[in-house]
Amino acid sequence: MQQNKNIFTHESLQDAKSIQDILKAVTKGLAKGKLSLSDEDGEVLLTPKGLLNLKVSARSENGNNRLDLRISWHDEEKVVEKKNLKVE
Repeated sequence: MQQNKNIFTHESLQDAKSIQDILKAVTKGLAKGKLSLSDEDGEVLLTPKGLLNLKVSARSENGNNRLDLRISWHDEEKVVEKKNLKVE
């Protein structure tokens, strides 16, 4: 099985306006079909196409709040061909 991992992670403190700007850039990238993310430690280029899976979850518990947005998809060219499994 071939694996091609290109992982990018960034964590920082931002004010609400900065996060709005980042989310606007993400929406523009989704519209163009090209998202480029980078910082001093690395970069990744994503090309979202077709139907995308969206997962939104939120939590507010004991003064701790969290909002998670996840967008995922499969690259059309890299979809693994379905193979039949035989077990006897």
